[in-house]
Amino acid sequence: MRRPEIPLRLRRNAVPWERQRPTWRDAKPALITEALDRARTRPSGNWFVVGASRDLRDGRPLGRTVAGTELVLWRDAEGTPHAGPGACPHLGAPLKDSVVRCGTLICHWHGLALDGGPFAGWAPWPVHDDGLLLWVRLDRAGGEAPTDRPFVPERPPAAGAVGAVYTGVGTCEPEDVVANRLDPWHGAWLHPYSFVDLEVLRTPTEEDDALEVEVSFKVAGRVVVPVRAVFTAPDPRTVVMRITAGEGAGSVVETHATPLTPAGARRPRTAVVEAVVAGSDRRGFALARLAAPLLRPAMRAAAGRLWRDDLAYAERRWSLRARGLFPG
Repeated sequence: MRRPEIPLRLRRNAVPWERQRPTWRDAKPALITEALDRARTRPSGNWFVVGASRDLRDGRPLGRTVAGTELVLWRDAEGTPHAGPGACPHLGAPLKDSVVRCGTLICHWHGLALDGGPFAGWAPWPVHDDGLLLWVRLDRAGGEAPTDRPFVPERPPAAGAVGAVYTGVGTCEPEDVVANRLDPWHGAWLHPYSFVDLEVLRTPTEEDDALEVEVSFKVAGRVVVPVRAVFTAPDPRTVVMRITAGEGAGSVVETHATPLTPAGARRPRTAVVEAVVAGSDRRGFALARLAAPLLRPAMRAAAGRLWRDDLAYAERRWSLRARGLFPG
């Protein structure tokens, strides 16, 4: 019986960070802009990711703001999510601070009760829980033809995967977050603690709008895990990275950019909601699934470390654009 191949590799001919091959000539601004422009033309159905499914607990409402719109979410007695305006229609109380009893949201100011259906001028908005992320459809903010369900990227089967969700906020617009993800060339330069030996194998075109890369994830010292991955932008606010070869093939990282401020805000704020869904056909991965409660915080921490740098990139991009100084 053939023994499973060990995914770890020892880097040979490793060079210091400053001696790696420069990638600025490859990271053509026009190429990134054209890919971003094509992403903008794809439909979203007016669905916005508002957080992790785990954020919405039984018995407690959840408040969010999307595109300047205040909203509240809660689960009914069966666990079904509901969403709608975050202000009580009576005198404007913040419903996120209200109480859920037996699946009914009860305003803590005067007791107005909402069961998820239209009542007293309050009307619900479509909401979808895909098991990992929560989505809300805001037709006024989206301005597109609405769809019954969001376009959820294909993921590894939940029973054989471990998922974690990171959320961060930056001063930028969604396009700046998407542009960051459509620039893999920065990976080994901006994130040397995580990535080495990055090479872009395929760049996006109108016919084949995908970025394919080979990269190694650093483990310790010269020990790495090499993989091949493909980046796509299925809608204006989402970039999906899918591992296609190497350890964890089939695993995905979904990056969703949700505007918090209205369009055209002088100081825009955008939430990055990133879902990491790791899967593997290795026998030992079953133990990883059992340890999922311990792994999720580590996965969120790893995503958070990367996004400290990447949000700085996105914020800088917006700042330059806002002053008419962005060279791209």
